[in-house]
Amino acid sequence: MEELERARERLENIRGVKPILNGLRTISLGSWQAALKRRSGVRAYAERLKVMLPVLAPHLQPEQPIIRRLRERLPLPLSLPGGRIARESTEPNRTRLKALVIGSERGLCGRFNIAIVDETERYLHRQSQEGANVELLVLGSRAQRILSRRGYDSTEAGTLSVTTLPPVSLAIRLADSWLSAYEMHELDAVHLIYNNYRGTGAYEPTVTSLIPPRLPTGGAASSEGEGSRPGSAWPPPIIDTDPLSLYATVVEQWAAVQLYEVLLDSSAAEHSTRFQLMESATQNADQLVDELTLVIQTARRQAITQEMTELAAGAGLIGEE
Repeated sequence: MEELERARERLENIRGVKPILNGLRTISLGSWQAALKRRSGVRAYAERLKVMLPVLAPHLQPEQPIIRRLRERLPLPLSLPGGRIARESTEPNRTRLKALVIGSERGLCGRFNIAIVDETERYLHRQSQEGANVELLVLGSRAQRILSRRGYDSTEAGTLSVTTLPPVSLAIRLADSWLSAYEMHELDAVHLIYNNYRGTGAYEPTVTSLIPPRLPTGGAASSEGEGSRPGSAWPPPIIDTDPLSLYATVVEQWAAVQLYEVLLDSSAAEHSTRFQLMESATQNADQLVDELTLVIQTARRQAITQEMTELAAGAGLIGEE
């Protein structure tokens, strides 16, 4: 009887947990698909930015006055077209870095945060050997707690939304502040440390560079019609805006888009991992329900058989051994 009561209690507990597992699985699936869909839109926007850069390049030749004005306003020379913003460091022997670690705000995602913290430790060790000064920033309270337990202090920590995807305003704010610090020679580079989405429940800890911005190469949309040349746009675009302002805006947007895509990659990896774990937990719960139901049914049959045997023996229908 004790075994039967324990089985009944376990069965009741598991049946109570199953709706929670199903709910978490559904939420994770929805967030995962939403992250992938938004990432697709971000990539489409990035493609439009890529088309604008070769169109602007002829208006930004180094010998033109506009570039001289650009250098007066922003203390950095440009590599054009399709290169990256670069400038002489005021402290060539000491590299000043910012490293953004992107973890998660919630648990139930396996080794997601541990993997990113392990990668952060390896990154900090490499930079320490090179003599770089690294300022650590962390998004996600789970990763922040693990880093603190391992003795790493962050100069800034932020939280991520528990119920929604990271907002694009976060990427714009961070990218703008970092670009400003870079232009003012207060910063040499920004690196992003995150779990790169590799498919359902699969991710790869990755370190990538955001600043200096690596501007894409490539030509504008071309036409094979008469009078067009490879890599030229037809009809030719009309630029009414100041090319300097437009180019600066494209650079800012490009950096923000690259950062936001990384945030969405991390979010997709987190939610797909949580979905897979909740799916496995749901399947295990279903299996336990079946096993416990069989145990209870077997115990009931044994109890009924025992009771009938005792009744028959009491009635003298069978002899007692």
